[in-house]
Parts: sequence; structure tokens; C-alpha cells
Amino acid sequence: MIDSTLPTDTLERAQPKIKFLQQPTRPDWIDQALQNLDTILLDHSHCERKAAGVAVNMMFRYPSYTKLVRMLTAIAREELEHFELVNQWLDRRGIALAPLPAPPYGSKLSAQVRRDEPERLLDMLLVSGLIEARSHERLGLLAQHLPDPELAKFYRSLMASEARHYGAYWVLATTYFEVDVVTARLQELATVESELLATLHPHPRIHS
Repeated sequence: MIDSTLPTDTLERAQPKIKFLQQPTRPDWIDQALQNLDTILLDHSHCERKAAGVAVNMMFRYPSYTKLVRMLTAIAREELEHFELVNQWLDRRGIALAPLPAPPYGSKLSAQVRRDEPERLLDMLLVSGLIEARSHERLGLLAQHLPDPELAKFYRSLMASEARHYGAYWVLATTYFEVDVVTARLQELATVESELLATLHPHPRIHS
């Protein structure tokens, strides 16, 4: 799933480029995250909860799509398990669960979803896959750079499941749509996704 080609000046601060993503994470995101780790952990909790909600909502919208329902059931279950695990880290660090304003990333990416079917389903699958791919990349960066070895190990343990999730969304997209249609639309959405992260958001978030 990983293409190990990155400019040499970023190899020390970033992982290889992740499939689906057009641009790797900016190195200054790593600095921002490490300097605001409690906020990042709280936001990670919200991200896992939202990811479970996205999977469940899609199952309710498309209840007759048998493969979609089965695969998203597994994703929702795993996202909720991760939600609980991150919340355990919040407890350990004395961080209270609390609302946290979301960055524009998610809403602006979701705004690209077309309103009419079947394009709506395709876009929902691809947007979800892109978000999961970016999460996979950024959790890997945390695992690579966190000074706390136990917390770094925790983040490494999440990476495989995040890779499975974005792979699952690709499988579903190519189940219900022709591969060339999926590939073309993914390129369009991936361009938007990278543009949204081209400037570092002032508030530290998983997707800032």
C-alpha cells in the first residue's frame, strides 16, 4: 500500500507517500502535533467516533447493498474499539472528554460529495477512503516521532487497521463502479484533499 518515494529533504520527518494521497503531510504538522499532544489525543478520540458514525450512517442510507453493509459493520466496530482505546489514554493523562472545534478539512472535503445518486455513493466512499488514508499516514508519523515509547507503540498498533479501512472503501467503490470511473474521481478528490492541507491550520488536529 505504500510507495517509498519522497524527496530526500523530507525523509527524516515524514513517512513514504501513502497510496491515494497526492502529497505527504507537511513536516510542520509533526512539530505542531508533538507540541500539543493532549489536544491531538482529544481530537483523535473525536475522529474515531466520527469514523464509526460515518460507517453506520452509510449502512442506513444503503441497507440493500449487502457487501457494503458487511464491510462497514466491521469498520464501525473497529472504529468504536479504537475510540475506547484512545479514551483510555485520555484517562491516563487526565484529559477530560470535551467538545473540540473541528478544522475545515472534513466539512470542505465532504462538500465535494455530489448530491445525486449513484455519484453520491461513489463520492462518499472515496471521501471516506481519503480521510482514512490520511489518518493512516498521520498516526504513523506520531508513532515515528512521539518521545513516549508506550504511546508510540500504541499508534503503531493502529496503523494496520487504518490501512485496511481505506483499502475497504476502495474495494467497495470498485465493487459498485467501474475502475476507470473510480480512479478518475479519486484523482479529483485527492487533489482537493491535498489542497486543504497545503496550509497548516492554526489549531492542532489530526487533520489540521
